[in-house]
Amino acid sequence: MLMIIGSGVLKGLGVTLKTFLETYPWGRAMLRVLGIAKTDGLVTIQYPDEKQEHSERFRYFPFLVYDGTPDNLRCVACRICEQECPPQCIHIVVAKDEQGRPLKANGRTLPKQFDIDISICMSCRICVDVCPFDAIEMDNQYELSGYDRAGEMYFTKEKLLKSADYFKSIKPTEAAVVDQRLAAKKKKETPG
Repeated sequence: MLMIIGSGVLKGLGVTLKTFLETYPWGRAMLRVLGIAKTDGLVTIQYPDEKQEHSERFRYFPFLVYDGTPDNLRCVACRICEQECPPQCIHIVVAKDEQGRPLKANGRTLPKQFDIDISICMSCRICVDVCPFDAIEMDNQYELSGYDRAGEMYFTKEKLLKSADYFKSIKPTEAAVVDQRLAAKKKKETPG
């Protein structure tokens, strides 16, 4: 079999040309004459009257997941996400007692403060991937704006909190995988 150097580039350019031609009436007519099947071409959404449907994999900014009530936060303030964040937009403060030891609630350490500066966040998802407790996930809410970077674009823990049910509603496939992982971890920890 003869392998032509750059055939992948040529195929990609062909797809681009076909999509370009499908965008215009004269291009669709040309494709019909050539016998090439057409698809939808480029489509403009009339935003904000129409909202674009996003796939489940769409990601925007992170949020903190809690089970049941906000007091049952999955985050244990391990600060791995803060350390791994490329733009350093995550800031975590751990509550400490008089001796400098972390305060615990419900048998685990909780963050006193968990802030994300979304004006710096690049939606890379590294924080989600490194979290061993599945406490941080990516939202698909993209209609965020503000006049003041320090106020409206700086999300505190209270603004970041969203329930596990919310996560299941926006990303059911990913939530099912996370639930299976958490159930396996819980089963391993429970003696029996």
